[in-house]
Amino acid sequence: MDINLSPIGTIRTPFKEIKGTPVQPSASRGTVGRIELNKNLASGLADLDGFSHLILIYHFDRSDGYKLEVTPFMDTRPRGLFSTRAPKRPNPVGLSVVKLLSIEGAVLHIENIDVLDKTPLLDIKPYVPQLDQASEIRIGWMADKLDLAAVATADERFK
Repeated sequence: MDINLSPIGTIRTPFKEIKGTPVQPSASRGTVGRIELNKNLASGLADLDGFSHLILIYHFDRSDGYKLEVTPFMDTRPRGLFSTRAPKRPNPVGLSVVKLLSIEGAVLHIENIDVLDKTPLLDIKPYVPQLDQASEIRIGWMADKLDLAAVATADERFK
């Protein structure tokens, strides 16, 4: 089965290089960016301004290949790829929750963005805590690494 996806827009951020880019939205608090949605899709933004946060699904377009064992940014030990948020994946798809500041035509102004400039956007979904949060959560090896999430930035290990 073939799956064909086309970007619906472009994510614009101050991060021009992989090195130094925050690796999670929590490390990017206050960082402002914008989404330039394809103009022919602008009518799909109707009613989105009632939501404070969005889930962005995007393509890691500068990621090439993958390994099933990686050393994540917030750890020094190799881990199974699917227990990480590493960008080099069999299907290089990323997800971030951002704050929606405003919408002007086909441009969404956002905050807490943690992706490279000119990243292709695949989809936007409203973030609804009552629907998106799980209960009885375990966070595996990340349990003692959460302090790092607020300060971790990318290096070139996944280039």
